[in-house]
Amino acid sequence: MTAQVKIISGKYRGTTITNTVFPMLRPVVQGAKGDFITVDASEKLGAKYSKIRIMVDDYEYVGEEVKIERKETDEQIIKRIEERFEILDEMTRATVNGDVRAMIVTGPPGVGKSFGVERELEKSGLLDDMVGRPRKYEVVKGAMTPIGLYCKLYEYSDKNNVLVFDDCDSVLMDDLSLNILKAALDSSKRRTIHWNADSHKLRNEGVPNSFDFKGSVIFITNVKFDNVRSLKLKDHLEALMSRCHYLDLTLDTMRDKYLRIKQIARSGGLFTSYGLDKQQENEIIDFMKTNQTRLREMSLRMAIKLADLRRMSPNRWQGIAENTCMKSR
Repeated sequence: MTAQVKIISGKYRGTTITNTVFPMLRPVVQGAKGDFITVDASEKLGAKYSKIRIMVDDYEYVGEEVKIERKETDEQIIKRIEERFEILDEMTRATVNGDVRAMIVTGPPGVGKSFGVERELEKSGLLDDMVGRPRKYEVVKGAMTPIGLYCKLYEYSDKNNVLVFDDCDSVLMDDLSLNILKAALDSSKRRTIHWNADSHKLRNEGVPNSFDFKGSVIFITNVKFDNVRSLKLKDHLEALMSRCHYLDLTLDTMRDKYLRIKQIARSGGLFTSYGLDKQQENEIIDFMKTNQTRLREMSLRMAIKLADLRRMSPNRWQGIAENTCMKSR
C-alpha cells in the first residue's frame, strides 16, 4: 500500500488545493519558498501529473504505513518564532544602550519587525517623557536624500541616540547615502562624517561640514541584500553589512506567518486598542486561519484590518471582509 498524504491547504502552480488526498512519493521537504510534498496526482489531474510538487501550508499523513511524524507542532513553531523575535527585542535594547552600534533587520512585510523595535524604543523613552526631555530616538519612514540623511545623523549624533530607518530603502539604494552610512558606522573608535561640498541647507540649518557620530542606527527593511543585482550597490551593501548585526526574520510558510500573528495576539499586543475580549480576538484569528488561502495577505496589517471591520460592524464584519480583504473565488 502506497503511503498517502492529505493536503489540507496548499498550492500547485497558483492553483489552491484543499482537503485532497494523494499517493505520496516523497515526504515534506523544506525549500527556498516553503515546504513542499512530492505526490502522484495522475488519478485526479491526468497521466502527465504523475509526479508533482505541491507547496503546503497544512497537511497530514494518511494510512498505517506512514511512520513519519510532522516536524513541528503549532506550539513548537510559536516557541521557535517567539525566540527569534525575543532576539530582536534584546538587540534593540542593546542598541539603545549603545552596546550595539548598528543592526539590519530584514524579513517579509507584516510580521512585526517594526512593532518589536518601536515597542522597545518607546519603553526607553518613558523616562525622557516623565522629565520633559526630548526622546533620544526617531523612526524615519519614506524617502530621504543624501543631504537629508547627513543632517538627520547630525541631529542624532550624541551617544545613546538611535535612528531607525523603517522601509526607508532610498538610503540603501544610493551610492552617496551608503558612503555616509559607512562612515557613521565605521568600526574605528572615532566615526567622523564629512560633507565635502558647499550647501545652503547645511548653512541654513547650522549643520557643520563634518561631525563625529556617536549614536546607533537600526535598518528595518524588506529588501533581501543577496538579491540586489547591481554589483556597485552590492559592494556597498556588503560593506554596510560588515558594520552591522544582521537579523533575518523571514517566515517561510503561510503557517509560520499565521502562527506569528496568533502569538502576538495571545500575548495581548495586537488588539489592545479595540476593547475585544479573548473570544472576539480568537474569532479574528480563526477567521484568518480558515481563509488563509483567500486573504490578500497573511500579516499583522490584515489582522488589524479585520479588527477595524469588527469594530465598525460587529454583526457583518465577516461578510464585509469577504469583499474587501479577500481574493475573488
